[in-house]
Amino acid sequence: MSAQIDARAAVDPAAAIGDGCVIGPFAVIGAGVELGEGCQVGAHALLEGPTQIGPRSQIFPFASIGTAPQDLGYRGENTRLEIGADNTFREFVTINRGTVKGGGVTRIGSHNLFMAYCHVAHDCQIGDRVVMANAATLAGHVIVEDDAILGGLSAVHQFARVGAHAILGGGTMAPLDIPPYMMAAGNHAQLHGINVRGLSRRGFSKDQIHTLKRVYRLLFRSGKLLEEAMQEVLHEGLNEPEAQRLLDFIRSSKRGITRP
Repeated sequence: MSAQIDARAAVDPAAAIGDGCVIGPFAVIGAGVELGEGCQVGAHALLEGPTQIGPRSQIFPFASIGTAPQDLGYRGENTRLEIGADNTFREFVTINRGTVKGGGVTRIGSHNLFMAYCHVAHDCQIGDRVVMANAATLAGHVIVEDDAILGGLSAVHQFARVGAHAILGGGTMAPLDIPPYMMAAGNHAQLHGINVRGLSRRGFSKDQIHTLKRVYRLLFRSGKLLEEAMQEVLHEGLNEPEAQRLLDFIRSSKRGITRP
């Protein structure tokens, strides 16, 4: 099954278009773009390469995918954007390629939703099933782990991380790392407990959620220094995989951890 390309679209001969792709009028697809099978590209969307986009992804009108990084140190080096399968990029979303100093690749997993006006800067690494609501923004080198949700108009500082299953409220400004499983909101962001509703929807058991609540209280409500509180978590025998992932995230933090 061949692709359906509107006669008014501009597709570079050096682009690779998969079977079953649908490309709308006035879309522009440059050299080095690879579209997996079944992708849909809306009217006036712009795709520049080197960019690889997995199967069944949807790119809505006026999105800009794979453009050069907004970095004053960028000198036209051959960097990339890699995107997995089944992603949705709504109107006016902007996704930039990587930079040499950041490893050369901006990488996005699968089954993610980027609502209108979202921005993903150079060298970001995004996992699977992430939701970025309208106008959420990532600066360069940000890591967003699986199943995180970023509320509308939120922003994450360069080199910061958002842990798995965390949720940022609308308008949140996050200069520091947001630990996994947490709710965060505010300017600057503060923690507001465990993301209980989100974890329940993702199939976490009551026991798992209860354990994470206990860990949260020990880490952030006990009045102890963080390192001391982490040792207390281990002493209490709270070594389930979720608790261990949270402790590992905190230990590996370079920017520092957002707190209540």
